[in-house]
Amino acid sequence: MSGPTAPPDVLPGAEPFAFPGGNGPDGRTGVLLVHGFTGTPMSMRPWGEHLAAEGFAVRCPLLPGHGTNWQDCNTSRHDQWTTAVERAFDQLSADCDRVFVAGLSMGGTLATRLAEVRPDDVAGLLLVNPALLTQRLDAKLLPLIARLTGSWAPIASDIKKPGVTELAYPRLPTRAMMQLRRLWAATRADLGRVSAPVIVFHSVEDHVVEPVNSTVLLAGVGSSDTTEVLLEDSYHVATLDNDAPTIFAGSVDWIRAHVAAAETPGTGSPATESR
Repeated sequence: MSGPTAPPDVLPGAEPFAFPGGNGPDGRTGVLLVHGFTGTPMSMRPWGEHLAAEGFAVRCPLLPGHGTNWQDCNTSRHDQWTTAVERAFDQLSADCDRVFVAGLSMGGTLATRLAEVRPDDVAGLLLVNPALLTQRLDAKLLPLIARLTGSWAPIASDIKKPGVTELAYPRLPTRAMMQLRRLWAATRADLGRVSAPVIVFHSVEDHVVEPVNSTVLLAGVGSSDTTEVLLEDSYHVATLDNDAPTIFAGSVDWIRAHVAAAETPGTGSPATESR
C-alpha cells in the first residue's frame, strides 16, 4: 500500500497516515478513518495505531482545506471532502477484501455519505459523535455571519481529559461551515440508503455535536443491524478522551464479529444491541 502524502504547508502532526495490514487473519480487512471539521488525522491516529496493532490495514486522509489554516478551509467544498474520502476508500480497497469506514463528527457524516452512495461497497460504519444537524442558536444566523466575517468562535478541543489538546483550527471557518450544512442536508435526506451495519459511539455530554444527532442517524438508517454505545466520561473528541479505550477495543470486537458473520453462511449479522 502506498502511503498518503501531505502538501508542504501542512501543520506538523496533521499529516495523513496509512498502515499496511498484518500477516494474520485481519490483514485483509481495512478500516478507513475520517477526521472531523476543522480537525486533522491527529485526532484519529491513536485509534488507527490501535487498529494497526491488531492487524488491520488502516488509512486516514487529510481532508481538503484542513491541516493548514482556516482561510484554506473557507475555499474548500463539501464535494471535495466526499471525493477525498472516496479516493482513500478505493486505495484501501485495492489491498483489502473488505473495508469498514470510521469517522468522528463530520468524519462520521462523510462515512455515512459514502455508505449512502456506495451501499454495496462499505462493510460497516463505526461512528463517533456523528454530525447531521445543529441546535445551536447562532447557527440560525450563520448565513448572515458568513457574509460578514470569514471566521467565528472555535469548536475544537472539546475534551474532558486534562492535558489533552486536539490539533485543529483556532477559528471556525464560516464559509466552510455553510458547505458542511449542505453536506448534512444531503446526508440526512439519504439515510434510508444506508444498509451496512452501524455502530455509534456517542458522548452523553458533548458541547459541539448534540447527542440528538446520533438519535436521528440511528432512527433514519436503513440498516437492520445497529448498535449504540454511550460514552459517559468524554466530550466531543472522544477518540482522544477518557473513553478512547472503550472505542478502540469495542471497534476491534465489532469488526471481527461482523467479518466472521459475513464469512459464515446462514449466520447473518451479529444481534443488534444498545447499551
